Amino acid sequence: MPRTVTVGLDGSPESRAAAEWAAREAQLLGLPVRLVHVWEPVPEPLALAQLLGAQTHRHWSERVPRETAEGLRLRHPGVEVTTELLSGTPAELLAKVAEDAELLALGSRALGGVGGFLIGSVGLSVVARTERPVVLVRAGEQAADEHEMDPAGIPSAATAFRPVVLGLDTSHPNGEVIEFAVEAARRRGVPLRVVHGWCPPAHYGYAMPVDAGLYGSLAASQASDLTDVLRPWRQTYPDVEVVERSRSGSAAGLLVEAAREASLVVVGRRVRRTPLCPYIGHVTHAVLHHAAAPVAVVAHG
Repeated sequence: MPRTVTVGLDGSPESRAAAEWAAREAQLLGLPVRLVHVWEPVPEPLALAQLLGAQTHRHWSERVPRETAEGLRLRHPGVEVTTELLSGTPAELLAKVAEDAELLALGSRALGGVGGFLIGSVGLSVVARTERPVVLVRAGEQAADEHEMDPAGIPSAATAFRPVVLGLDTSHPNGEVIEFAVEAARRRGVPLRVVHGWCPPAHYGYAMPVDAGLYGSLAASQASDLTDVLRPWRQTYPDVEVVERSRSGSAAGLLVEAAREASLVVVGRRVRRTPLCPYIGHVTHAVLHHAAAPVAVVAHG
């Protein structure tokens, strides 16, 4: 089965924004878009209700992907768009369809008045379950948001893309995550900004404030480690400018800050095959909830 850019679609503004993002990404990748709407069967007591019968619910479920596909074909004429209607539990089925996808796009909505975004239980569950890349797109995300302002300071989709940002832990670097980010930057023709946040070991705590040399030595060591990790990727992708940023502080905070000027933020998620609840990781979880740009979560071993 050929790879697709798959979208979990439920008719909400955030899922429609994810569909639009997916169409733009599919054009960059040269792949088709697959819109998947999961229809949850109506419980029998509700199915008997006059205003919420099973037929009415199914009709709405079929209408959502059909109308979204028609809109995508009009706005993105070079992209093939297919639809699929499934019946069952959304989190389980979306995690399953993601297995055959190049990536899966889902929506997230803004929290009014609170500086962040709401990732629903379905989205979090899918991110934690699948081993394919998942991209979370906020409601209201538009093509112009991923591009630089035009010379007059007006948002435009005709200008260059903003950089791609990668969050990297130098103690556990993963090739799949780095490759995803470098390829995303290459497709967009932009620099890859690599953000590495670090904290001094606990036993350094008392000495650091009074010993600037100790802090400088530790900072230089962290920066050197980041350069070493990225060296082979610079050699493999000489046409992609790689910009390093190694700073003391919260990795999540640094990534959220960098996301303000990014077209895409890439973070990793370690796969833990355990009977306990699925694992996302606190940095990835924080970035998903607070980064303004679309966030790609790439699972790795």
